[in-house]
Parts: sequence; structure tokens; C-alpha cells
Amino acid sequence: EDDTILSVGKIDPAMIERGAQVHDCTGKLILPGLINTHVHTSQQLGRGLGDDVDLLTWLHQRTFPYESSLTEEDSYVSTLLCCIEQIRAGVTSFAEPGGQFVRSMAKAVDQAGLRAKLAKSSMDCGDGLPKIWRRSTDEELATQLEDLKALHMSAEGRVQVWFGLRTLFNNSDDLILRTKALADTYKVGVHMHVAEVKEEVEFSKAKFGVGTVQHLEDLGVLDENFLAVHTVWLTNDEVDLFAKRKVKVSHNPAAAMRVLGFAKIPRMLEKGICVTIGTDGAPSNNRMDLIDEMWLTSLIHKGWRLDPTVVKAEQILEMVTVNGAKALMEENTLGSLEVGKKADLIVINPASAGMYPLHDSIANLVTSMHSSNVESTMCDGKWLMKDRILLTLDEKSILTEAQERANTIRERAGIRLKHRFPVIDCRPEGR
Repeated sequence: EDDTILSVGKIDPAMIERGAQVHDCTGKLILPGLINTHVHTSQQLGRGLGDDVDLLTWLHQRTFPYESSLTEEDSYVSTLLCCIEQIRAGVTSFAEPGGQFVRSMAKAVDQAGLRAKLAKSSMDCGDGLPKIWRRSTDEELATQLEDLKALHMSAEGRVQVWFGLRTLFNNSDDLILRTKALADTYKVGVHMHVAEVKEEVEFSKAKFGVGTVQHLEDLGVLDENFLAVHTVWLTNDEVDLFAKRKVKVSHNPAAAMRVLGFAKIPRMLEKGICVTIGTDGAPSNNRMDLIDEMWLTSLIHKGWRLDPTVVKAEQILEMVTVNGAKALMEENTLGSLEVGKKADLIVINPASAGMYPLHDSIANLVTSMHSSNVESTMCDGKWLMKDRILLTLDEKSILTEAQERANTIRERAGIRLKHRFPVIDCRPEGR
């Protein structure tokens, strides 16, 4: 009823009011809406700009120039495009680690009908930052606080504002400490890239004498409301420390395979850490499809550990539902189909050559399902997609504008891509 689940399973016909909508889901699977705990919505128009280059090129010649060239309207369209891809992949809730225009992201999320934790990408130090991003600690904190006061619990409560920290490269201790204090005051989360690349850990050891995780522990910021992303370069002791502090982890397998390495997900699960899954951003993944990430998660750790029994299908399904809800501090309202929780759900139609036959439905959901099997997506009791038709967004017009803006942004940023093969352009002149 409205935005809330009244009953699950067989129900008393007397509960069904006259005129209630009935949707026949015979032969289909109904799941809680999937939760993407790390997605850069403002990077969506940069898809394909980061392929086959080293880390420094990716960062300083592709991602930073692209992202710093965005206008607020670019960010809005980028977020709309990202929302389309997520709705089609069954995502109903996500965490954005931070672009520069939280208000435009919030506008797009509201229009799409999704649920999101939005943050600004806060940076107050570091080499190689574009001039437009060079801001003081006080300025960064003030902007985040303004965003929170203006947007938190907007869009009927679907849009919430968290505090974002980019990386240890770009965050002073003062910013980290004051950010965590504000998050605690306002009872929201902190979203930060942690031990993402080997170079970050080496930087931390050179500057502080310890790795990234131990430095954050020394600052006293590791906590239940701390969402640590990537966490690839952790020692066993640091994994144990995460478990002790109840830190939440967002595992991004595709991004990890691109440049980062293998996170110790099997050990994290053994230690009881709340592990979730994210897609990261288009320049580091290209696909904002959480279902693809589920499949990758099921494979890469088995191959790395040479053990086909690690990271089981049911654990992965928990990562994108109940664990995702815990990481977003919504375990009492999201993540499972239970009476009293929000009506965020998806309908899966397994009747396809890629998913049939069903012997073990849970295994099929993780290892065989494609986003095309997501037939309908509901958030907050409203259909965002029904029978594969988007109901909240004009997909065609958004796609057209996205391509136009992407071309303009690339030119503005001065990013030049070489043709990989000879190309014959048969388009009419001027098009």
C-alpha cells in the first residue's frame, strides 16, 4: 500500500481492496530492489575515455580533465543516463561517492524515481588537481553542509545526503576528521575510496609511516557509518581491523580488474564484514550494470584463490540486497521483502535462452541472469519500469542529449582519442 509492503507470500483475499491493481507474475521471480553501493553518476558521459591506458594517464589525462570540465547541466544529464542503466538492471537504490554538483544529481534522481545517498567529492589537497577543484578545507565542508541542509530527505525521503571523501591523496587529516564529526552529528554516512591502488598505500607509508587503513584508524574515523570503497590493498591485519570497527565495504570487481587488483573478499566474508557491490564509474568500468558485477564477483575470487567454493551465489545476492541496505544505514527499511519495509522490488523473467533452465534459482540469478531479464522495477511503491518500458524518463531524448554533451565535454577538456582501426565515415556532411 502506497510505499510500504503489507504482506508477503500467500495473502488473505480480504486484504485486497476493490480496485486494487493485480500484476500476474506467474513463472517469474520477485526480488528486493538491488542496491549499488558505489556509482559515479557524474562520470557517465565519460564512458570509454579510460580504456587501455595506465593509471596516471587515466587519472590526469582522462578522468580529471573530463570531470572538471562538466557543467551543472552536464552532471544532470549524466545522472539521468546513469539512472536509466540502473533501472534497467534492477537497481532501486544507490550511493554516489561524489561529483561536484549534488543539486543536479538530486534533481535527476528525483525525476527518475530512484533512491540515493548523494555526496560531494571533497578534496582539499594533492598534486595534479585541476585548478577549478582547488578549495580549502572550510570551503569543502561548507558546501557539503549546504547540500545536506537543502537536499537531505528530499524527493519524499528518497534523496539523502552523505559526506564524501575522495582519497587519502586529496584529503587532509583536518578534512577527514571534521567530515566524520559532521556525519556523526547529522547521523549520516561517510563514503571514501580506501586503499584503492598500491600507490596510495605507498604514499600513506611515506607520509604517515603506516598504510591507509591504519592511518584512518589512528585518526579514529573507522566506524559503522564509514563506507570504504575498493579496499584492494589491505593486509590481513587491516581486514581484521575493519571487522572490529564494523566498517562497511563496497567491492567493485570490474574496476578492480581494470587497474586495481584483487580485494580480499573471501577473508572479509569469513570475518563477518558487511561486503556489498558497486559498479564504480563509466571511465573505470564502462558498465553501470550491477548484475554484471554480481557475475564477476562470483568468478574472480574463485580463480584467484583456486577454490570454487569461495564467495557463493547466496552471499553475492545478500551483498546487493540486505548487505547493501546495512551499508546505506537502511537495514530497517530496505534490502528484503518484509512486511513494513519499503516497496522496492524487481520482477525477473527467467524465460530466456540465457537463463533457462532453472535447477538452482539462486545460482541462476547470480551466474546466468542478464539485465534484460529484469522485466519491471519498482521503487517506493511506484513502477519505474514496467514490462521493460521506462515510465519516469524519456530515454530517447536523454540518449540524444547525452551523446551531444559528451562530444562537447571531450572537446572542452582537450581529450584526444586515436582511431584504433581505419574508419570510413559515411554520415552526411554536417551530421
